[in-house]
Amino acid sequence: MINVSEQRAPRSLIVTFYGAYGRFMPGPVPVAELIRLLAAVGVDAPSVRSSVSRLKRRGLLEPARTPAGAAGYGLSPDARQLLDDGDRRVYATAPPEDDGWVLAVFSVPESERQKRHVLRSRLAGLGFGTAAPGVWLAPARLYEETRHTLARLRLDPYVELFRGEHLGFAATADAVARWWDLGSIAKEHEEFLDRHAPVLRAWERRADTPPEDAYRDYLLALDTWRHLPYADPGLPGALLPPGWPGARSAAVFRALHERLRDAGAGFTEVPA
Repeated sequence: MINVSEQRAPRSLIVTFYGAYGRFMPGPVPVAELIRLLAAVGVDAPSVRSSVSRLKRRGLLEPARTPAGAAGYGLSPDARQLLDDGDRRVYATAPPEDDGWVLAVFSVPESERQKRHVLRSRLAGLGFGTAAPGVWLAPARLYEETRHTLARLRLDPYVELFRGEHLGFAATADAVARWWDLGSIAKEHEEFLDRHAPVLRAWERRADTPPEDAYRDYLLALDTWRHLPYADPGLPGALLPPGWPGARSAAVFRALHERLRDAGAGFTEVPA
């Protein structure tokens, strides 16, 4: 039995499940099915119910009845947009190109200063680095997702977005090392490799791919991986230190995805 023994946040696992499987299921996912599917990755029923309630309050899940009349939950339009935006990062199949930068310049009135913290948190969560107070930047391909996120949170009136290139005075690689905490990001890649490279090696020794095992190991790997492309926004390789572990961790995730994702879908089918 292949497993990764670590404590996971139930809310994160539920979001990961919907991103991987739940949004492709016909109709809302019955509560009983959510409990069964989350039990496979170590989440008990009370934790599922309380986490679903919190996700509902945040506007990410919507209650609905299945065709058979059972209570269930589907994704809200905002949640679907978040997952669609995230797909471009999480399932990227090629190294990022150097296509310049998107700059976010914001100014918040003193009377609404609490929104400064929200703005900084959201930009950091999208993978932006800080060039100067009130000036944040990220690879240019993140423009659409940034626009969607700021508009959804009604923060767009405080922000101006620009596209541009870095013209100096420091070398761009040196500047990038100031704008992002590359050591911390590298550590996250190494932690992913420590957890999930052994799982991949174990699967490579197997000829079979049982649905429950595939589902469990894929969901755990995806739950770790899906946060990494936000901590590491996909900076061009030429700007990163030698031996950067990002390419290795991405290769491990892609291999697990190709081996396990579709096989694991069999475990999500609602029993007759």
